[in-house]
Amino acid sequence: MLALSWVPGLANAQSDNAPVTQPGAALPVINDVNPVAGAGDEAKKASETTENPYGLESLWKTSDAVARTVLLLLLIMSVGSWYILIVKVLEQSKMMRQAKAAAKDFWSAGTVEQGAAALEASSPYRFMAEAAGRAVTKHVGLRGHVDLNDWIASGIQRAVDRIQSNTQGGLAFLATVGSIAPFVGLFGTVWGIYHALTAIGISGQASIDKVAGPVGEALLMTAIGLAVAVPAVLSYNWLVRRNKAVMDDVRAFSGELHAVVLGSVNKA
Repeated sequence: MLALSWVPGLANAQSDNAPVTQPGAALPVINDVNPVAGAGDEAKKASETTENPYGLESLWKTSDAVARTVLLLLLIMSVGSWYILIVKVLEQSKMMRQAKAAAKDFWSAGTVEQGAAALEASSPYRFMAEAAGRAVTKHVGLRGHVDLNDWIASGIQRAVDRIQSNTQGGLAFLATVGSIAPFVGLFGTVWGIYHALTAIGISGQASIDKVAGPVGEALLMTAIGLAVAVPAVLSYNWLVRRNKAVMDDVRAFSGELHAVVLGSVNKA
């Protein structure tokens, strides 16, 4: 009963101490500040402005002469591979275009000399036609003891071999880069890890921040080596396949050229 009698008194006291709001007066504004959200925004901004102290730039600055030599070798291999890829693609496209021109202009000519003159000066098909013509004119003296059929075939075959040798230019470099670039990068990684662990041992600090950075930079060498080797291998395989298609057209033309030259000589 005493507790119940005190309840109305407490309620009246609270109502007396509460601020009285006049009708039409503006309500007080309560600013709800969320300290957790503010701290999260500040941490996000700090993470955005923090720069990674490790990377290629740090690797170059902190590396010695051997590591820098490895990086320069990988750079030369990469630039050389892309240069050869672009040049060979342009050469192969040109030979394909010249094959179409030879099929259109050469066989419609009256003689082999006229057909050769209708082709481009740099065309391998003109080179084969001129080689066949030279074989006919040089079939004298001791060469005259050789059968004309075999002599013409030999002259055309030498021209085909010369053309094939030109199409193979640069492919050996791509094969070499594809084979040794991963090992060059691995050598740089081993060398970098050795020096990183040596520096950590001298400093006496083996915490994760002291180990992860230098070792991670050294591992970049292996990644760079793979980035150089993979395009070189893919380019080599693709160019070899395109060379096969180009040389198939060259050999087909040489076989027909042999028959035409031999027939024109026998007819004369």
